[in-house]
Amino acid sequence: MKNNNLPEYLPEYKIEKSDEKSFSLKWEELMGWHLIPKLNEKISWGIYDLPSRKCDYLYDMKVIGRATVHGIEGVEITAEEYQFSKPEEKSVRGFVAQLTDTHCRYLATSYMADGVKHYVTFLDGEEFVENWGYGEDNCGHETQLSPKGLIKKEYDKVTCQNQNPVMDIVGRYEVTIGGKKYDTVCVVDLGSYNQNILSEHYLDKNGRTILWRRFNKNDWHLDRYKKLWTEQLPENERLSVNGETYVHWYDCITDFILR
Repeated sequence: MKNNNLPEYLPEYKIEKSDEKSFSLKWEELMGWHLIPKLNEKISWGIYDLPSRKCDYLYDMKVIGRATVHGIEGVEITAEEYQFSKPEEKSVRGFVAQLTDTHCRYLATSYMADGVKHYVTFLDGEEFVENWGYGEDNCGHETQLSPKGLIKKEYDKVTCQNQNPVMDIVGRYEVTIGGKKYDTVCVVDLGSYNQNILSEHYLDKNGRTILWRRFNKNDWHLDRYKKLWTEQLPENERLSVNGETYVHWYDCITDFILR
């Protein structure tokens, strides 16, 4: 049985560019996992494939207490992962994360494999950095966000400075989803998750994710999938990023918008 009220299908949504000036905000959520690493925080969120809009995986997350990793204090987090169609088959992973006045970062992660619990920390080099290390020397992502002029987005065209990774506020947008309207800014990230992945974070003034959208560079993992993403998902939205084609893969929403 699933523990949240996230829908099986992604609600229809509309994103409209606003003429209003972008606002600055404090964004304290963990990159990619949408939870604020503070005591008593919890959240559920889902991954919705496109174009089907059907929910693939759900995640129920909560902070369970304080923890230290190599002498650095943070909070311990549990995350239950399961397919929408098989809620009884859950896997559990753990994190330790730290939130400061300026940055939010992962300190460690844990998972089960072949009956053995594995721990990976920020001192484990590439094994950790490849999936969980953000920012220079794993400093994490900045929490105080303001437009810097590093990225420009005009409709389906994105241009940015020749650096990777790069993240910036690209404009103010009204997002209508589930019958509700949200005043948001769009934070475009290129390369933090992977150098060939672009994400759009639509965040409200409280720094909460209203909608998260992922785009893959057309040849992302071509060796694995054997097809370009324009061939795999010909109906899906496309972006031109510095002249390169990126294809919309999936969206995420959290139960924050259902509260």
